[in-house]
Amino acid sequence: MSLETWWLYLGAVVLIACTPGPNVLYVTTRSIRYGLGAAFVGVAGCLTALVLMLTGSVAGLSAVLLALPGAFDLLKILGAAYLVYLGVQTWREPVANEAPPPSTGASAVALLRGGFLVGISNPKLLIFAAAFFPQFIDPARAWGPQFALMVATFVGVELFFYSIYALTGRKLADRLMHGIWRRWLNRVSGVVFMGFGVALLRFKP
Repeated sequence: MSLETWWLYLGAVVLIACTPGPNVLYVTTRSIRYGLGAAFVGVAGCLTALVLMLTGSVAGLSAVLLALPGAFDLLKILGAAYLVYLGVQTWREPVANEAPPPSTGASAVALLRGGFLVGISNPKLLIFAAAFFPQFIDPARAWGPQFALMVATFVGVELFFYSIYALTGRKLADRLMHGIWRRWLNRVSGVVFMGFGVALLRFKP
């Protein structure tokens, strides 16, 4: 991959990463409720899922899913169901009248697992990567290093934007953790998670 091609790829990835999705919402809400440390544990889960999805796509998993009748639809339904479940749980989170300090109630394992499940619940990424990555691969050069560079770039850009959203959420936490604001945050976040789930169900490769 030439430097010029990498710059084009970087620009495309930035445009993709700066668009909020379920991962961004998960990281932001974890930051607001539990603090920056917890948010970055969630980020680790999201990025782990991202690397697995990108690797799986390039390895041909997306082609297998499309070739096997019902396999992609099953993954899509499971992913949508998890996002809807997360939305319902967020909607129903109890709200205190006073703003509590950052909670330590969520374990690192739970946060990591939650981030991973949110990230892995979107099989659209498999199809997207399979169509997107080849546009920037130079067939005259070794495939492995190019793929590694593209994945590292994607992960680095995602981490940058996750960090921005986590920091923003932490700055807003004092206000949003109060009763009335917390209730609205839970409602809006819950609806958005459920909306992502419905949108995933409507996706057709």
